[in-house]
Amino acid sequence: MQHIQKDFSHLKGKLAGFSDAQLDAHFTLYGGYVKKLNEIEEKLKGIDRALANYSYGEYSELKRREAVAFNGSYLHEMYFDNLSGEQSEPSAELKAAIEASFGSMEAWEADLKACGGSTPGWVITTFNMIDKTVHNYIMFEHHIGLPVQQKIIMAMDCWEHAFMIDYGIKKADYITAFLKNINWKVVNERFAV
Repeated sequence: MQHIQKDFSHLKGKLAGFSDAQLDAHFTLYGGYVKKLNEIEEKLKGIDRALANYSYGEYSELKRREAVAFNGSYLHEMYFDNLSGEQSEPSAELKAAIEASFGSMEAWEADLKACGGSTPGWVITTFNMIDKTVHNYIMFEHHIGLPVQQKIIMAMDCWEHAFMIDYGIKKADYITAFLKNINWKVVNERFAV
């Protein structure tokens, strides 16, 4: 399968607190993950699997990095999809699930901010298929930190590339801007499925 970079340029000029320069840089980085994923998958088609081993081997290394490129591609797509310059609200069902899980929307938001300050990578809000509650999890790399049995309903990129042009080292200000730009319509749809 050929993975195709999506065009998110419609977000430019619409997100409060996100400059076009910041978004352009981020789109370019996302495109790099898509390109690398296609490259890895193409190389895996013709590789000698008999040489695979834990210490070192081309197949082994490609397989180790495959999840990085895959998640790097698709977490970015989830991230850009769950941003919008339009006002929206969580659905009654999602709001009830968040409040049941965290006590209030404000407590969920405080937890999301704390998670964002705790990782150089990603914060994902999920519906946990095991305990049937909403969780915020931190991921230190694109492929490290996601528990099994999760339905991702929102992704927040906390890597420096997501905010350094606009915010320098003020990650908390970036997270505040992110929260103001959540596309709850998309998050609601993910939760409902």
